[in-house]
Amino acid sequence: MELVNLLENVLWFRLVGLFILGLCIGSFLNVVIYRLPLILAIKWKKQAQEILEIADATPVATISLSFPASHCPKCKQSIPWWTNIPLIGYLILMGRCCACNCKISARYPIVELISALLFSAVGFVYTDIWQIMFACIFIAVLIALMGIDLDTFLLPDELTLPLVWIGLLVNLNGMFSSSLESSLFGAVIGYMSLWSIYWIFKLITGKDGMGYGDFKLLAAIGAWLGWQCLVNVLLFSSCLGIVYALTLKMLGKLDSGKAIPFGPFLGGGALVSLLLANFIKIL
Repeated sequence: MELVNLLENVLWFRLVGLFILGLCIGSFLNVVIYRLPLILAIKWKKQAQEILEIADATPVATISLSFPASHCPKCKQSIPWWTNIPLIGYLILMGRCCACNCKISARYPIVELISALLFSAVGFVYTDIWQIMFACIFIAVLIALMGIDLDTFLLPDELTLPLVWIGLLVNLNGMFSSSLESSLFGAVIGYMSLWSIYWIFKLITGKDGMGYGDFKLLAAIGAWLGWQCLVNVLLFSSCLGIVYALTLKMLGKLDSGKAIPFGPFLGGGALVSLLLANFIKIL
C-alpha cells in the first residue's frame, strides 16, 4: 500500500518508476516485434501443409518469445546478460555486437526509450494506479503492433483481438471512455468505418487500400477510448501519415506505388488521443 501511495501522490517517484518500467517493457517489446511474426509464419506454414496434405520433412526451428536465448542475428553468439540491460547495454557496446563487432540496429534502444517516455507521460497525466496500469498495457501493445506492421505489414489477431476485449472490460465503469456504451459503439464504428472505406476504394480502383488488421486495430482503439475519440484518432493518424510520406519524398525514398503501413499511424493517433484527452482535463 505504501508503494501505491507513493506512485499516486509523489510525482517524481511515479515518473522515475514508470520510466524504468518502460525501459524494461520496451526491451521485451523488441523481442515481440522480432519474434512474433516468425512464430506466426511457422504456425501458418504448418496449417497450410495440413490443409493441403503436403508432407515436409524439413526440420522446423523451434522458436518462442523466450527460446532461444537472446543472440546476435549475424554470428548467432549468445548475448551476455549485461548487454541486455535496456538502453545501457547498447550504449556500453556502442551499438555493436561484442562477439563479431557487427552493427546492432538502433531500433532496439529507440523502442526502449519511446516506451519509457510514453510510460512517464502516462504518469504525468494520470494519477490513479489502475488507470496508469491499463494505460501502460494499452501503450505496450500498440508499440508492438506498430513495430510489427512497419516490418511485415501485419497486425496479428493475437494482439488486436485481445486488445478489443480488454478495452471493453476496462471500460465497464468508463475508465477511459465516457461509458461502456461509448466503448461498444467505438469498437463497432471503428471497424465499420475503415471497412467501408476499404470497400469503396476497392470498388472504385480494384485495389486493396488497407488490410483487415487496420479495421481491428481501430476497433480496439474505439473500445479503449470511446467512439467520441475516433475522429481525433483518424485526424492525428492522417497528419502523421502525411508528415511521414512528405519526409520520405524529400529524402527521395518514397517509391511510386509503394505501400505504406497504416497501423503505425493509427497507433500514433491513439497514443496522442490517450495522453492529450486527459492532459486537457487536468489543465
